[in-house]
Amino acid sequence: MGKKVIVIGGTGGREHALAWKLSRSSQVEKVYIAPGNGGTGEVGENVDIQPNETDKLIDFCKTHSVDLAVIGPDDLLASGLADKFKQAGLATFGPSKKAAQIEASKAFAKDLMKKKKIPTSSYETFTDANKAAGYAKKQNYPLVVKASGLALGKGVIICQNFDEAEKAIELIMLKKAFKSAGETIIIEEFLTGSEVSFHVLSDGKNYAIFPTSQDHKQVFDGDKGPNTGGMGAFGPISWVSDALKDEVDETVIKPALEGLAEAGSPFYGCLYPGLMITPQGPKTLEYNARFGDPETEIYVRLLDSDLFELLYACATGNLKPDTVKWKLGYAVTVVLASGGYPGDYQKNIEITGVKNAQQIENIELFHAGTKLQNGKLLTSGGRVMNVTAYGDTLEEAISKAYGAVNQIHFEGMHYRKDIGKRETPKGIG
Repeated sequence: MGKKVIVIGGTGGREHALAWKLSRSSQVEKVYIAPGNGGTGEVGENVDIQPNETDKLIDFCKTHSVDLAVIGPDDLLASGLADKFKQAGLATFGPSKKAAQIEASKAFAKDLMKKKKIPTSSYETFTDANKAAGYAKKQNYPLVVKASGLALGKGVIICQNFDEAEKAIELIMLKKAFKSAGETIIIEEFLTGSEVSFHVLSDGKNYAIFPTSQDHKQVFDGDKGPNTGGMGAFGPISWVSDALKDEVDETVIKPALEGLAEAGSPFYGCLYPGLMITPQGPKTLEYNARFGDPETEIYVRLLDSDLFELLYACATGNLKPDTVKWKLGYAVTVVLASGGYPGDYQKNIEITGVKNAQQIENIELFHAGTKLQNGKLLTSGGRVMNVTAYGDTLEEAISKAYGAVNQIHFEGMHYRKDIGKRETPKGIG
């Protein structure tokens, strides 16, 4: 009898990618996705239950003898959904509410970094807008102003002068652009270097580090324009040396996991530190308590192990790090976005060319903001689809990805044309 898995919060590309990889496990008989999107039905069964309908989800899991629940998004983990599932006796991949604070509260994360001597930018925390502005007036620029809470990856504002910092403080704290996420803000030093994402599977004691990846946050080519949830990613990063990986393990990953365990909240799930590799070495920008999006889309293409086995081992405290195996090639994902994203955008626009793109070798399409309606595939979100390619070389993966992108069309569609093409930084790595 095969295993049954449910992926919860399943409207994004991350959840589609996880469901796709889980469906390929020899141990998995059935994958459910709650609530799913226009593409997830190809790899499992969409379940019309919203992620905040906790009792319904738990009842569904018990009625359908689900063996593992996988929780995708940050807000669900921050709300304590994993705790409720575990209390109901369900094997659950995802950290507790207490452990998820490492992402849900940047102030908590910064305090943990200070306590465990984890390298990060200098900073101060504020709950009073006037005091924040007074501090910002005395700082060197550029400067970073962040909402402490969850803001869909958009609560970070880089300020070039005091006038911009004052407006950012007003936007976050007084105009409440990110609602309660901005009740506390962090003002921190602007770091220069090259951003790198690390991902770590943890069972509360043991952990395994993934290959490195790099997200492209800004909406336009050349890292221009406002931040988004992510416009594409690639990995692994060839210039990140084994020595640098070991340094990140010792100074960023191990102390964070130790700190959470010491606080009585061991971390079960995926810890994802975002780093800036500076000329002075790696510094921590933030910690996330779940798989990244769009990084997950490339990791499922590179992973050579059974994802169900790994996630179940994390959920039950039995991870064996040496069982996590990776392919030797490269993966690239390009996000197709709605016109106007990350600002206002239209929905319900028909998407064409998907079948043509799927016929290209080593291409997988992971849907995000899509829905099926009357037999048509329509847009339903800002980030619409992740076109993901695997290749023996980075150049091959990039070429395949953009070849597939060229097959897909919807009105207003835009995407970055430079994913994976950043220059190798000098003097670091």
